Amino acid sequence: MSADKESAPRQQAVNPAKNFFAGGFGGVCLVFTGHPLDTIKVRLQTQPRPFPGQSPKFTGTFDCFYKTLVGEGIRGLYKGMTAPIIGVAPMFAVCFFGFGLGKKLQQKNPGDVLTYPQLFAAGMLSGVFTTAIMAPGERIKCLLQIQASAGESKYAGPLDCAKQIYSTSGIRGLYKGTALTLMRDVPASGMYFMTYEWLKCVLTPEGQRVTDLSVPRILFAGGMAGIFNWAVAIPADVLKSRFQTAPEGAYPNGFRDVLRDLIKEEGIGSLYKGFTAVMIRAFPANAACFLGFEVAMKFLDWLLPGV
Repeated sequence: MSADKESAPRQQAVNPAKNFFAGGFGGVCLVFTGHPLDTIKVRLQTQPRPFPGQSPKFTGTFDCFYKTLVGEGIRGLYKGMTAPIIGVAPMFAVCFFGFGLGKKLQQKNPGDVLTYPQLFAAGMLSGVFTTAIMAPGERIKCLLQIQASAGESKYAGPLDCAKQIYSTSGIRGLYKGTALTLMRDVPASGMYFMTYEWLKCVLTPEGQRVTDLSVPRILFAGGMAGIFNWAVAIPADVLKSRFQTAPEGAYPNGFRDVLRDLIKEEGIGSLYKGFTAVMIRAFPANAACFLGFEVAMKFLDWLLPGV
């Protein structure tokens, strides 16, 4: 599969530095829009198995949303948001920088239209770039999200959580789940960016430039990119959430133990826990992300033309 070089509009020269700053702004837009459903996703993925004859604490996405809202108020839906806000701006900055760099490295001439496999490869590079920031932020976020659901108060906040993890497990504790973060983000990021670039091309009216795409079309392309991203990412995300929130020593062989335990106890369907919450969140959150990115890019192009 490749881009049609006859009909596809010629792309702007890639500037990874502009991608960096615009991506950071897009990431902040994503967190504010999508964090409530991320909280629900993690709580569904990590809730303990009920005892025989008992019902699970949450029967599904809407039940979890209702119980969280009634029990903790709107603030309960935003539990643990400080960690991703602190991490997401630089993480998405690095993510979009990695994608921009991946595109630039594959272009023979500035403005060359890349094939879809090349765009997928550039997206995978962005997934590698973000893991160093993503893994500890995800670990802290997940622990804060589930402690509120369990009625505990072990951690006073993100900084206290990071300090306690570091004091008991060192830097390895903060980076618990890094391999699973890579397994989730590398292929999913490739799908994410490739889908967005493909839809932008498809949605651009004949004779117009991709950079002039209307806001509704940007929102649709960004939202669908989020859907495709999570369709690829969710099994590894379930394993990651379980592994990162498990007590120390619970899974000595890492994600293989998590996978074996989940399939043995709950079946293959357990790898798609939180699917509804993820998909409901994916469209608006990523639509907001890419719109934020495109708005920031236009501002930077206006501020620094020709750079």
